[in-house]
Amino acid sequence: MKRQLVFLVICLMINPGLSAAFPSERRDSLPVNDGPYISLLNDTLKVIWIENSLLREKYLLPGDRSGIKISQIQSADYEDFMKVFSEKPDYRQSFKRVDSIAVITDVHGQYGIFLNQLMANGIIDKSLNWKFGRGHLVYLGDAFDRGDMVTEVLWYLFSLEKQAAKAGGMVHFILGNHELMILDEDLRFINPKYKNVEAITGINYTDLFSENSVLGKWLRSKPVMVSINNILFVHGGISPELVHRNMNIRQINQVFSDSIVGKDIWSAGENEELIFLAGDEGPLWYRGYFTDSTFTESSLDSILLFYDKAHIVVGHSTHKDIKSLFNNKILGIDAGISYSQPGAMLIYREGCFYKGSLSGKRDKL
Repeated sequence: MKRQLVFLVICLMINPGLSAAFPSERRDSLPVNDGPYISLLNDTLKVIWIENSLLREKYLLPGDRSGIKISQIQSADYEDFMKVFSEKPDYRQSFKRVDSIAVITDVHGQYGIFLNQLMANGIIDKSLNWKFGRGHLVYLGDAFDRGDMVTEVLWYLFSLEKQAAKAGGMVHFILGNHELMILDEDLRFINPKYKNVEAITGINYTDLFSENSVLGKWLRSKPVMVSINNILFVHGGISPELVHRNMNIRQINQVFSDSIVGKDIWSAGENEELIFLAGDEGPLWYRGYFTDSTFTESSLDSILLFYDKAHIVVGHSTHKDIKSLFNNKILGIDAGISYSQPGAMLIYREGCFYKGSLSGKRDKL
């Protein structure tokens, strides 16, 4: 607790204007504030949010131009929200000739640390607006669970995605195992705050992110693997067993989108391929790079050869710092943000990797 309070003070010193936006902890006795959650009913959007533990609601009809505040940098109206329901997933997810890439992972509702990392590393300015130009920000999964500001993280990424696109850059949200869990009604790790949200709304937490909701539809459009330049980004990792199945990035993303994310893969009879992909050797749960003593550089080279890449960047497995294996062929970047540690960001600039810290310092890897 003392360490968390000290870190909160540091965060507020970096940007005191954010003091009311992200308290590091909540107690059940404090009022609950959360939302908005926006769902589509025929051609009408129902907006609900919780303000001082009271449920509020509003309806948006076609042509309604009234804005709904969704993040500290954006309001959106009926037309903006409806675009989510018409956008088609891009399964290929291959991007080339990108000079600047920033990567952060496993924030788990720690909104304050998340924003301060983005500010310290030049991705956003002090007003929380995009300043990374044509660069690409990769969010490597696990926005959900543990922390108490998950909704704020999701809407902020939703908003930043729009700002980046206008500047010629991109935000990539890659699904992690905790996104998969929440959409599959596995709520073991949700913060107690969201139990209160369920009680106040009368809605199961998973159903707040149904396919008919704006955030739920947005999340279901996201990939599990992305290729930028000669780097493969995936939350858990690519196991040798996955390569043996001869599945490329497009195929894996499509199977997850069509048959796994938000789907009950167990009730329709055992589909061995789906169970494998959603399991411990699949791309969202695999930890073998760091836990399997038999995993060798030769095994890795076979994976890299199959995907024609030089590096794999992963989250999921927590370390004290960014962990490099085999001369940066593997970079594990989960440095403990989910446990209220300062964490780190991975920065790629013109062919070189750096560790970015809260101080703004960059150390070459």
